[in-house]
Amino acid sequence: MITPIASAESMQIGRVDFVSPDEIKVVLDLEAPNDVALNSGVPRPFPRINSYVLVSCEGGFLVAQIEWITVEQSQYPKRRGMQDFGIVDLPYPLRKMSLTPLGILHEKVEGAGKKSKYLFSRGIDVFPTVGDPVLLPSTEQLKSIVESGSNRRVDIGISPLAGNATVSVDPDRLFGRHLAVLGNTGSGKSCSVAGLVRWSIEAAQRDKTARHGDGALANTRFIILDPNGEYSKAFLDLPNVHVYGVERDEERHIEQLVVPVWLWNTSEWAAFTQASGKAQKPTLVQALRSVREGATVEPATKSFTMRAYLKTLITQQRIEISNGNPWAGGGKSKGYKELVNTWQIGLFDDPTFTPIEKAAVTSLQQAFVRLFASNTSTGDRREEWPKYQRNAAEDLLSALENSHHAFGGQAADALPIDADIPRPFTGENFLRSIEANAELMNTSDYVETMLMRVRTLLSDAKLKPVISPETQISLDEWMNKYICPSDCTDGSITIIDLSLVPAELTHIIVSVMARMTLESLQRYRKMNTGQTLPTALIMEEAHTFIKRYNADSESGNASEMCAKVFEKIAREGRKFGLGLVLSSQRPSELSQTVLSQCNSFLLHRISNDRDQELVNKLVPDTLRGLLRELPSLPSRNAILLGWASELPVMVRMNFLKELCRPQSNDPDYWNTWTNSERSVKWKTISDDWQGVENNVEEPQDAEDDELPF
Repeated sequence: MITPIASAESMQIGRVDFVSPDEIKVVLDLEAPNDVALNSGVPRPFPRINSYVLVSCEGGFLVAQIEWITVEQSQYPKRRGMQDFGIVDLPYPLRKMSLTPLGILHEKVEGAGKKSKYLFSRGIDVFPTVGDPVLLPSTEQLKSIVESGSNRRVDIGISPLAGNATVSVDPDRLFGRHLAVLGNTGSGKSCSVAGLVRWSIEAAQRDKTARHGDGALANTRFIILDPNGEYSKAFLDLPNVHVYGVERDEERHIEQLVVPVWLWNTSEWAAFTQASGKAQKPTLVQALRSVREGATVEPATKSFTMRAYLKTLITQQRIEISNGNPWAGGGKSKGYKELVNTWQIGLFDDPTFTPIEKAAVTSLQQAFVRLFASNTSTGDRREEWPKYQRNAAEDLLSALENSHHAFGGQAADALPIDADIPRPFTGENFLRSIEANAELMNTSDYVETMLMRVRTLLSDAKLKPVISPETQISLDEWMNKYICPSDCTDGSITIIDLSLVPAELTHIIVSVMARMTLESLQRYRKMNTGQTLPTALIMEEAHTFIKRYNADSESGNASEMCAKVFEKIAREGRKFGLGLVLSSQRPSELSQTVLSQCNSFLLHRISNDRDQELVNKLVPDTLRGLLRELPSLPSRNAILLGWASELPVMVRMNFLKELCRPQSNDPDYWNTWTNSERSVKWKTISDDWQGVENNVEEPQDAEDDELPF
């Protein structure tokens, strides 16, 4: 029987030569293995960069990772046994290696058999001293390093550097604190994202089945924003998977995507219309307020119309008084006069008005007269450049409020309605609201370009089913369809295929989907006494939608607006149960705010030096040696680090079947060139592209339309 001391000595490979808080240098024994270690229980490559070794310390073993190995000439070698043969020691090359300390491997003896059990924990409280032995970990110790940690519920792969130990993660850590999957195109990141979703669902399903029996589905929720249509077939074998696209396709199991215009908020509308800040944006905001207010269930009677009109005038008058325009003189007062004239012309009388309502209209007309009479400007240009008294402007405001009350309005109603409340309205009503409010605000000459953009959007035949469907959908129906079913008992995967969305609208659709998901979960928590509805939002090609932008910029374009939505999710999503998963091939182009909020990283092959530099800055661990492998990582291999992993670990991701992978394979040039016979029907493609309906397929000349490859 081998004693513990003899066992430890047999595993010794060297001694500590240098100690610092972030680096330990070791001199290897001459007897240490040169290529394969046979004393670890099973043959194992040693020494190997980024593999693990142990250093004896108080309370267990210090776990360290090999950063580099070198050979150094020594004038005074210490070789055991040479003096027994009378041989003179000559300078002999010694091997040295540098270690990065990671944590402590604690040993616990359990059971009657006194069997040792090991538990790894991050952090170093006691460092070794010079001369302490460095040991090669046994197979059991090696697996304990990687497989330690609580709630390791989802297996994602194995660690080739740790004896093929199983790498498992806690979904709460993986999705709850945001995850970034980074790597070059073709490195396997899309398969990793698809695998993480699938393996999480399968693990949850096994656990729920064990608890509740067959038939119980896991209550998982994933929303995938897919710009290239890669994931449309990756999960069709799972239950409750819904794929939404611009065009409905029953053969491909794609349902009609609906993101109606009334879901868009002011920022999204302003970004799409490129509204200017001085005239167009205020008109746009007021138009949204008006059209959303008109979307109530109350019938549109003449009294109701007048009440809504008066409410708009009250809001405008308050703005004008706040800016001091009535008494400012010059151009401001001139513009105010033209505005008020428009207001007065818009007043009307109707036989259906009650006596109180008719009296209110008369009293309001008199207030307009008193305002015009308060003009204190003198000279020949008195009417052209007026200057009204402050008390007269405030008197008009009071008359507007009284008239609003006479028509059934309440004091609270007169306050501006939130322009972003998702109340349904049609595109035609929105256009009329812009025109009407532009006339009231005297900005009609400045909103033509904005109106043209809105009309162009609403007239797009391909987009009409998306933004303005014939069958109106309510807000609760939309959330039930895209966020999660109302019963919340069975999980769902929602895939938004954005591959056919026009470029100028892609950022808007992504922004609306992400924002509505966050706000829905916010309100769920509010209505359910703090409970959350855990949901993972996956953003493919994140560098396209979450770009860096100039914080001082006031352009308000769609790209910048979309990035701000995801920054808010990154900062606030966790407490509302919304986890963010980013997949990108250019981390250097991503918003630094979003990346800084990601607590876990799955790094595939990264060859660009700027991207490597950024990753090195983001990663909080001292992983100089491990990260140097990024340019040479093969497909399926990645480095997992951060909150989701007890320690940084090299992972070979689990294998995904062909049918379960995203459609992002490399093009098969050689097979196409040499073996395949293909034809291209450009007429069919062009008709679909141009939106031309062509139900009768005409014969085509092979020379022009069918090109064999």
